[in-house]
Amino acid sequence: MPSDHFGPIMLKVNDVSMFFGKVAALSGVSLDVREGEIHSIIGPNGAGKTVLLNCINGLYHPQKGEISFKEQDITKIKTYHRAELGISRTFQKIELFRGMTVLDNIRLGRHIHLKSGILSGFIYLGKTAKEEIKTREFIEEEIIDLLEIESIRNKTVGMLPYGLQKRVELGRALALNPKLLLLDEPLAGLNLEEVEDMARFILDISQEKRWKVTCILVEHDMGVVMDISDRISVLSFGNKITTGTPSEVQNNAQVIEAYLGEEDLYATRR
Repeated sequence: MPSDHFGPIMLKVNDVSMFFGKVAALSGVSLDVREGEIHSIIGPNGAGKTVLLNCINGLYHPQKGEISFKEQDITKIKTYHRAELGISRTFQKIELFRGMTVLDNIRLGRHIHLKSGILSGFIYLGKTAKEEIKTREFIEEEIIDLLEIESIRNKTVGMLPYGLQKRVELGRALALNPKLLLLDEPLAGLNLEEVEDMARFILDISQEKRWKVTCILVEHDMGVVMDISDRISVLSFGNKITTGTPSEVQNNAQVIEAYLGEEDLYATRR
């Protein structure tokens, strides 16, 4: 889609470098993510995709470069402050509390929006009770309904199949009511039906009027990436090769060369 289809630049990564010892995980990477788009980041294993997400949400602080979110410099601020600004994420490896229920795991993602103090929490009256009611309504009516997990909302997460756990983690990320959602390989380990469902959820989150969340997607499933992305940035050994539409990226000679031995990018062509 043309760039004017989207809003202003929401996230700006400018000349970011990240080193682990003498190894450069990222080398002067720059990219812009516009409001309302699904912006995928692809590349061979070890390209620096997850490192870049970790820099965006604050798990890592790059040694060089700047990251701004809605024109605010967030390069050095804490992870929880970025969450307060509206940046949420899922992880490559599921990071759920396996002994807790689906509902309780999702509620944890809502903590940024809760204003009641410790004392009122114990008493559970007034403001605390109202907050809990609103939280329940939001989770039940918006998230659980969207992800089609009504039947498992009171089940213990550790007893669920892997594909459903992936949905719960997405639900927890959505509980923050984010402006920017970072998705780190949300399709990994899913069967074909689960992949189709997850892709549909991502599109709904991006396009439905209720959500309209800007998404950064790191994913190896090139078929889905090419189908649902608005723009794609390609990394290889910590360097950005290009950014473009799916058709532009798919036909880029440097991208094809980077993927040799990993996955035939042409296999996804329609």
